[in-house]
Amino acid sequence: MKVKLNNNYEMPIIGLGTWRSKPEEAYEAVLSALKVGYRHIDTAAIYGNEEMIGKAIKDSNVKREEIFLTTKLWNTDQGYEATLKAFEDSIKKLGVDYIDLYLIHWFKGYENSLSTYKAFEELYRQGKVKAIGVSNYNIHHLQHLLDNVEIKPMVNQVETHITLQNHFLHDFCKKNNIQLEAYAPLMSSKINDLLNNETLQEIAKKYNKTVPQIAIRWLIERGVVVIPKSVTPSRIEANFNVFDFSLSDEDMQMIRKLNTGRKIFVEFDNVDY
Repeated sequence: MKVKLNNNYEMPIIGLGTWRSKPEEAYEAVLSALKVGYRHIDTAAIYGNEEMIGKAIKDSNVKREEIFLTTKLWNTDQGYEATLKAFEDSIKKLGVDYIDLYLIHWFKGYENSLSTYKAFEELYRQGKVKAIGVSNYNIHHLQHLLDNVEIKPMVNQVETHITLQNHFLHDFCKKNNIQLEAYAPLMSSKINDLLNNETLQEIAKKYNKTVPQIAIRWLIERGVVVIPKSVTPSRIEANFNVFDFSLSDEDMQMIRKLNTGRKIFVEFDNVDY
């Protein structure tokens, strides 16, 4: 299942997240994911695993053009010239000729955002990236870009899960044809809060699925791209096994009531790294 970005490029709605995956773990996780059917892999320069992810893609024998590969520009590399250099470093480590999606990893001020994004536009025009976007941008950050750039961002990747549902941000993105993508869909370090939620347990039992599968399917039903992270083959496979059922409107509404607006990660305007 894929979504179509605002430039008509197609993006698989589920991918493998690799944050905090050590290089060797990331290698094995990507091989496992591609074997069970994933065609979307998400990494970032700061993760330190681009090289092994590139090796896994090569060793998988899956054709490069079948894989949607995302990486992200780290904060200390923002700015026009620094961005272009960092991009070359990333594709060299990944061992690829192009990136499917390149994201600014965090908002680091309006001036930085614009100069960095102009480099992204140049990479896009050159065909070195198939889609460009941002990560950890809120509505006011996105609006500033929309008011000042030539090529509209195609994706905004943010923390999104059962207790941080981002309905206002999602509505803004839909209105402006920007695809919302969810990281930490299983609540990261707070996963036990997800697993122990009685409402989700009841819904999971109803569909003969696991709580994580319900959480992932709920995002997919909203049209949100989702990148659950795991290095365990059985969980990687289970997280992908979410296309043989649909949640009822009633269950979607029950899950919506679990929204508390609480973030696990830092607020976008207060990043000090």
